[in-house]
Amino acid sequence: MGQKHDASRSGATESAVRARATPDRRAARATPDRRAARTAGILVFVATVAGILSVIPVLEEADYLGSVTQRRTELVSGALFQFAMVAAYAGFALVLHPILRRASAALSLGFVGFRLVACGVHLLAIVMLSLLLDLAQGYDAATGTPASETYAILAETMRNGRDLVNHVAVITAMGLGDLLFLVILLKWRMVPAWLSIWGMVGVVSAIAASLLLMARVVDVVGVPYLALTAPLGLQGLVLAGWLIVRGLDTTRLRA
Repeated sequence: MGQKHDASRSGATESAVRARATPDRRAARATPDRRAARTAGILVFVATVAGILSVIPVLEEADYLGSVTQRRTELVSGALFQFAMVAAYAGFALVLHPILRRASAALSLGFVGFRLVACGVHLLAIVMLSLLLDLAQGYDAATGTPASETYAILAETMRNGRDLVNHVAVITAMGLGDLLFLVILLKWRMVPAWLSIWGMVGVVSAIAASLLLMARVVDVVGVPYLALTAPLGLQGLVLAGWLIVRGLDTTRLRA
């Protein structure tokens, strides 16, 4: 009887321990760091979808200027999705900043600073899109007059300038910030080393693509440019998935 009684008490104790451990594990998964990492991962996917939807097909056509006014909905929706992408980019940095500054205040501030600069330049590209629509309307009104050629030149300059803003200025500023972010992840081993190193290689490749674009060696919609920028884009999605599923390992950070 004594042995049965002890066994019952032991079983009850183990059940109680398991019952207490389950909420603890759930609580651990719901820590502020874990929630921040999950939110950051979701924002990456939001930015990716918004970026895809911000593409404006009419601007890639050879005779785009004569069609812009009739297809202004594409420009308006593209601008709105680009704004959503900017908000997601900024949110990613701001959500992770409280975690990253515990590792390095300087590197974290640099990451956030470069990311916000990139977002500011992105907003400039949205403004340029609005100005491009104005030029297209002026071109339509001046059709058949010498002024139409002037509008065409200004519109093409605006379109090329927007491409340089989006694919050179933004990529370079964001890339420099991401390098600081990835250094933090690698040094404090918050994610697997291969994931951080992959990101660093991708950043260098993307910046190289931007410089080649600025030198007119490659084209935005060309295969070489896409091949150089694809590694960083793919790494960003993998990192986002990691943040959502696994989060950041913050055990090496000071409280």
